[in-house]
Amino acid sequence: MKLLLVLPRNDRGYWGKVSKSGKAGFVRLSLPTVAALTPDHWEVEIHDSRAHPVDYGSDADLIGITGFTAEIPSAYEIADGFRKRGKTVVMGGVHVSALPDEALEHCDSVVIGEAEAVWAQLLKDVEEGCLKEKYQAKSLCSMDNWPMPRRDLLDRKMYVSGFNTIQATRGCPFDCDYCAVTSFFGNEFRVRPVEDVIEEIKTLDTKDFFFMDDNIIGRPKYAKKLFKALIPLKRTWGSQASINIAKDPELMELYAKSGGRYAFIGLESLSQKNLEKMSKGWNSAKEYKDAIKKIHKAGINIVGSFVFGLDEDDPSVFQTTFDFIMETNMDSAQFHILTPLPGTVTYREFKEGGRITDFDWSKYHTAEVVITPKGMTAQELQDGYFWIFRETYKMSNILKRTFRSLSGIGYRFAVNFSYRKKALRMPDSPNPFK
Repeated sequence: MKLLLVLPRNDRGYWGKVSKSGKAGFVRLSLPTVAALTPDHWEVEIHDSRAHPVDYGSDADLIGITGFTAEIPSAYEIADGFRKRGKTVVMGGVHVSALPDEALEHCDSVVIGEAEAVWAQLLKDVEEGCLKEKYQAKSLCSMDNWPMPRRDLLDRKMYVSGFNTIQATRGCPFDCDYCAVTSFFGNEFRVRPVEDVIEEIKTLDTKDFFFMDDNIIGRPKYAKKLFKALIPLKRTWGSQASINIAKDPELMELYAKSGGRYAFIGLESLSQKNLEKMSKGWNSAKEYKDAIKKIHKAGINIVGSFVFGLDEDDPSVFQTTFDFIMETNMDSAQFHILTPLPGTVTYREFKEGGRITDFDWSKYHTAEVVITPKGMTAQELQDGYFWIFRETYKMSNILKRTFRSLSGIGYRFAVNFSYRKKALRMPDSPNPFK
């Protein structure tokens, strides 16, 4: 039998899109992992519709589709197209898990939560002609004996960088209101045996790779063991991590010594009230500057992430955040508009409060206003988002931050110019504070 796994596309926003040259960013591990879970008597193909149109004439017996919330309209369109041609379609992922009944309007079956524990049964049911509408594991899966993703099924030519991605842990020890991680993976932080992670890294054919983990240092003792085992491999890598890394000198030293060149860190807001309201009060805004100094001193570059449109934000938040970025010489930054993703506490609260203004999922890419903010107008929020992005990635500002040190300067140039390309596609909007 034949299985076709499809990744949809979203043409809105500035994140996750394929460039004009047909290149994408990091490889997502969801479909390659599902492919690895599929028995050998199934022929498997992975199609990334961000690069090529879907061929609805496929002879596959089963179509599997997953995608982020912003890609869901595309996913539903693809599912509808295959079902019109008599194909059996199953869908899964974070959005589908949050709104399974919505998804079932477009497919024959849904996987709710992690697929690892139910995928074999689903395929068996397909073979026997008794596919159920919903599949959901009774418990979180173990990360022991984790399957190695089928990277061989991917079109390597379409990825600019980050072809080799890997996962060592799942979940996050924190439970922030706006984040869908714990709603999907549960609040139990799970880890793979370090030996298994190292063996998979040894199979990668590039020196560089990226940990797709939501918080690679979520369990410090495990992280230190992993980093120590990485040192002899002489690889370079990056991952997401919490600002708490600055509180552990040994952890920072091992992160850098093992090849950790950069860390994506969710600072989110400079307002402690905002952090507490989003259940991220363990982040201490007043300690950010000192923490950044320590992380820089350890030799780690920082990609800071900020969210705008929180309840304590007013039009001054954009200028204040920009000044902070420049003062701390933050290596680069990502900006997001507060977006109530289905499955999160934020979604439930905003929906109940009548503060969601648009349910067009294609706009849920965190660069478009779909809520009624409290401290500013929706237009001020949108203008401020565009303004800070373009201001941060002006050439003069890039050069100031990039030349903070000669160490790691190549990486800083590369990431800043990558973000600059996105910034230049955005409207030249006014600073709402001015």
